[in-house]
Amino acid sequence: MYKTLVGGILAAAAFTLSHATALAEPEIVSGPAAEADCFVPWTAETKFFKFPKKDGPYRIALANGYIANTWRIQMIQTAKAYAAQPDVASKLKEFKVVSTGEDVPAQISAINNFIDSGYDAIVVNAQNPTAFGPVIKRAKQAGVVLVAFDNILDTEDAINVNVDQKGLGVLWANWLAKHLPDGGKVLEVRGVAGTSVDTDRHNGIHETFAATGKKWDVVEVLGKWDDPTAQKATADAIAVHKKFDGITAQGGDTGVVQAMIDAGHPFVPFGGETENGFRKFCAKHAAEGLKCSSAGTGPAQVAVAIKTAIAALEGQVVPQSIKLPLAIVEDPDFKEGQDFYPDQSDNFFVGNAFPTCGINFTAQEIMGQSKENQ
Repeated sequence: MYKTLVGGILAAAAFTLSHATALAEPEIVSGPAAEADCFVPWTAETKFFKFPKKDGPYRIALANGYIANTWRIQMIQTAKAYAAQPDVASKLKEFKVVSTGEDVPAQISAINNFIDSGYDAIVVNAQNPTAFGPVIKRAKQAGVVLVAFDNILDTEDAINVNVDQKGLGVLWANWLAKHLPDGGKVLEVRGVAGTSVDTDRHNGIHETFAATGKKWDVVEVLGKWDDPTAQKATADAIAVHKKFDGITAQGGDTGVVQAMIDAGHPFVPFGGETENGFRKFCAKHAAEGLKCSSAGTGPAQVAVAIKTAIAALEGQVVPQSIKLPLAIVEDPDFKEGQDFYPDQSDNFFVGNAFPTCGINFTAQEIMGQSKENQ
């Protein structure tokens, strides 16, 4: 009788475990997505997920890594502003934000803690695309919806939300090649080492330069997508190399231009991000040679990631990999009040809206939020 009882308990436990694991698996279904204009699949081969529907309201966490630049700060503020909107807040029981810095194990530990605490979904801006294998498996087994954005995860077991980061590098390199038809010496101000965004943009730049068949001398420095860091790195590069024919920077672009001005470096063609200060400089100094391509995606992509997590929890069909549009403006088309805002902070990222997802924020909504953990 004891063996029968134990056997029954073990069998029941095994059934419960296998049933829970099965529930954690999203069903692979045919498209389109529930909101096809917002949840755009990355390619025609992208799979579509349908998770088991959960009753709300939901507990959702944002597990951020790096925090020490304006894009990440604005991203956290945007996440809080989105979660506070009445139609979103009504679906949330709790919204938690944690930033862990550049320590990958610390970010993984934070995600594990959210899984152990019973959160329904976790949105993550990953410090490393390949280091999260075990925690991705744990989330899947626990039935937790995991959505990565910006710096995504190298897996098809989580939902990824991003722009074509490599394509952004291609765009900047093509801009420079257009203005430097014979090649030249280019300063490349990179982002945070080891992240997928930095790697993809860097690869896009160099592959495009190589394809031109021209001679390019590229000097790489780390700017960490941060104005003061990028400004110092640029100033140091100018002091050593004296002159560049073109510049491309992944962020901290306002600081890069300021370093040029401080050093008396001639203005040159520049492929960069979407900071308001950078675009102010581009409009002001275009006639002096600062010909700019300003492209990227605002921190509001975090709101799309949260929206995706909620849709998945509600049992809606979503792509495994979602492609967001780029916000692009190039010389001579910089328009005051549309592409840049003289009265707003230099650090504000313009193009911080995704109308097809019903996501648009004023600067006041975003800047009214704190950057701290909550």
